[in-house]
Amino acid sequence: MGHQWKLVLMICLAGCATRPAFPESGPAVFAGTMAEMTYVEVEKAARGGAVALWAIGAIEEHGPHLPLATDVYVPSAQLLQVQRRLADKKINSVIVPPYYWGVNRVTGSFPGSIDIRPEVMTELMTDVFRSLAKAGFGKVFCITGHYDAAHSRAIVDAVRRANSASDIKVHYVVPRPLGDRIGLKSTEPGFILVDFPAETVPSHPDLHAGEAETSMLLSIAPNLVRMEIARSLKPTDLTSADVATWRKGYEHAKEVTPLGYLGDPASARAAGGADRTARQAAAYADAIAAAVK
Repeated sequence: MGHQWKLVLMICLAGCATRPAFPESGPAVFAGTMAEMTYVEVEKAARGGAVALWAIGAIEEHGPHLPLATDVYVPSAQLLQVQRRLADKKINSVIVPPYYWGVNRVTGSFPGSIDIRPEVMTELMTDVFRSLAKAGFGKVFCITGHYDAAHSRAIVDAVRRANSASDIKVHYVVPRPLGDRIGLKSTEPGFILVDFPAETVPSHPDLHAGEAETSMLLSIAPNLVRMEIARSLKPTDLTSADVATWRKGYEHAKEVTPLGYLGDPASARAAGGADRTARQAAAYADAIAAAVK
């Protein structure tokens, strides 16, 4: 039996395996967020000057080894760390439940990738900002775990609209490579470009469900990573032209990465993921603290 058929069989068997019950299946979606608070507690926090933190994710395929909610779990875990770091700086914050109905242009042809129209996403975000303003919040800081350019452009549109039409000040805190890719300028109000700590550049692009994301999920929700499958996946040795084709999305992406990952998931390690998660959270926290003061 060839390697490809063995991999397909392994994936099928993993899919048929008994999964843990919900409380053990991964980070609870509302854990640590305002959804666990009463309206009285939210009002007190807002009136006391707390800022709102919001993770903007997506439900998207992440190869045969990672859950569809990867881009929700990662920024949600980071915001919990951001919140603690802000508290150390005497900045109070409230975490808004994560947004996960995102725009999936790149992976839209894969089962499980929920692809929302950008204008719908922008409208929904605008309503959330309006509601936060009514609750008394003066500042909102958004981060994303989903680097699809169309997804970020929808966030950008929502931020611009909110900042021009309400009393609330909204910020999109975005990694500089992603900000540069969609044409953001740090001089434009409402947008904060963050430089993450330098890392060793991999020998091949590691952009989606590769070593980086697999390592982060191993540190956040190890029981959701199908590591037996991840160890069997070979590195994707793609050129810059291949990546450009992949970013065209839909069937182009499926042709370039038929198994839905781009990188080297087999080399993932939980310790490296925990370190990367913490360093990125620290960069976010520093950027938000600088904008608050």
